[in-house]
Amino acid sequence: MRRYLLVLDSDLLALDEKLELEPINYLVGQQERQSCEVVVLSLVDTGQKKLSSLELVLGGASSGMFAPAKFPTTPQADHDVNAAAEHRMNLTVRHLTTIGCRASGLISDEDLVKAVDAETGRHDYDEIILMTSNQEGSWLARTLHLDPMHHLQRHWGKKLTAFTTGPGLQPER
Repeated sequence: MRRYLLVLDSDLLALDEKLELEPINYLVGQQERQSCEVVVLSLVDTGQKKLSSLELVLGGASSGMFAPAKFPTTPQADHDVNAAAEHRMNLTVRHLTTIGCRASGLISDEDLVKAVDAETGRHDYDEIILMTSNQEGSWLARTLHLDPMHHLQRHWGKKLTAFTTGPGLQPER
């Protein structure tokens, strides 16, 4: 039985629709070749915990001109990022079970690279499947291949399969 780590930062079905069903078709194909076990790693959107740039500037300006400013961070009032990650994980596990995979899930509030490194340090996986709509890193980091996607590609090589809707790395599938 092949073992996969499926890393998500957004809803699988919404991402699948944007990518014309390519991610789901890939997983169905893998399941048809050999039964599989998939561990879904749902990433908490830590960007949602931060205030907007304007709020940060206003917060920094109110702290005094000569005192070092500590920028406040707070969750947005109407959005529970942990609940969103859990909901995304549960839906994905249900969907994978429907197509015949053994599936389980976990949630991480670490960034993409740390979360993948932590989970792959605890368990062995035949393949890492990354499904993301959020490209971390600036355009300069992506150009210089210093962004998280390229870091994972250097580390995992052909064992990494990525499905993204943003600019950046598109590994061979």
